[in-house]
Amino acid sequence: MTSRNPRTRARSIVLLTSLTASITAAALTVGVTPVQAGPGHNGKPGHHKPGKPGKPGKPGKPGKPGKPGKPGKPGKPGKPGVDEPLIIAHRGASGYRPEHTLAAYRLAIAQGADYVEPDLVSTKDGVLVARHENEISGTTDVAERPEFADRRTTKTIDGRAVTGWFTEDFTLAELRTLRAVERLPGVRPDNTAFDGRYQVPTLQEVIDLVRAESRRTGRRIGIAPETKHPTYFDSIDLSMEEPLAEILRANGLDHPHAKVVLQSFEIENLRDLDALTHAPIAQLISAGGAPYDVVAAGGSTTYADMVTPAGFAEIATYADWVSPVKDLILPRDAGGATGEPTTVVDDAHDAGLNVVTWTMRAENQFLPANHRTGEDPNAHGDLAAEVTDYLEAGVDAIFSDHPDIAVEARDDFVDDRHRHAG
Repeated sequence: MTSRNPRTRARSIVLLTSLTASITAAALTVGVTPVQAGPGHNGKPGHHKPGKPGKPGKPGKPGKPGKPGKPGKPGKPGKPGVDEPLIIAHRGASGYRPEHTLAAYRLAIAQGADYVEPDLVSTKDGVLVARHENEISGTTDVAERPEFADRRTTKTIDGRAVTGWFTEDFTLAELRTLRAVERLPGVRPDNTAFDGRYQVPTLQEVIDLVRAESRRTGRRIGIAPETKHPTYFDSIDLSMEEPLAEILRANGLDHPHAKVVLQSFEIENLRDLDALTHAPIAQLISAGGAPYDVVAAGGSTTYADMVTPAGFAEIATYADWVSPVKDLILPRDAGGATGEPTTVVDDAHDAGLNVVTWTMRAENQFLPANHRTGEDPNAHGDLAAEVTDYLEAGVDAIFSDHPDIAVEARDDFVDDRHRHAG
């Protein structure tokens, strides 16, 4: 078992303390119901044993030019294992509403999601807004707006040519004149009934909504912001890390008990955020390729390198969670059905990291063959069964476009486990 870094123990106990503080009347979930140490799956001891008292953290590195980082955080005792998993609404309840709208986040909360996920990009005037990509022709009605026709252009984003309209070419005031549309109209035609109704929300508006809904429901709901294309935004002088840290501080969310998890597919911006904030951090990992900041710097580290015991040990020096795509945990067999689990979850847990995977969607085309229903690729299959497969594989959290189905499956899984344990 990989030895745990005091930095890992410090960040992880902060996260679990935060999740425990969120206990309310919601269904049995981490962050909403008790987080318990002790028994893991099948009655065996949990995979995390208490660590020794941590030594003081190393001094934080400076932030980007002109904005120094703050001192590192002292180490704390090791954390107990995560026993009851979280459901994170992927871009809100994006299976039912146009993604990254306040309506999608509000519905996700009503469906029982523990966290909502806003992907973040920047406007021309440096405001962080919620969009899956900075190119917005697929998620807004910008292509139908003649006043912005001349903004259409081609840019190189993460080494790839992309043509369309980009958030960094619009001020927030201009962006607010646009309206959101369904990104997958052929897959989710019912969602198109909501096209044109909603604005592009700012991160601040998402935080305000989550705070209001937490008060209304009586349970603390979290946010899991993902910074999109941070190396690209750095290259055009629209750095994302400092404004994100400032928003967290301004909203009282930069402290050990805040329900926040910061995510990225890149590495260095997560290290920057680790120096700038106290918030828990998740390293996203794709099935292939490499983090773009590594590519841009001429480095050799790939995502495959990162899903090894040595890779997890390195991630644990700046992050609390690792977030591999689901096929790295349960690969599909030759027939497209769910295969046998890899060692990814156990290896990450051994390094002191919690594991969240993505993305669970109800439509047949996104499901393994053994959980599809009928031949229509856009019809719903058995998403609950897929969610259960990953819970049985030991993941600590799941991203889903359909949080209602995922929450029900999670609750059934936890209830069943408690019955067998009792």
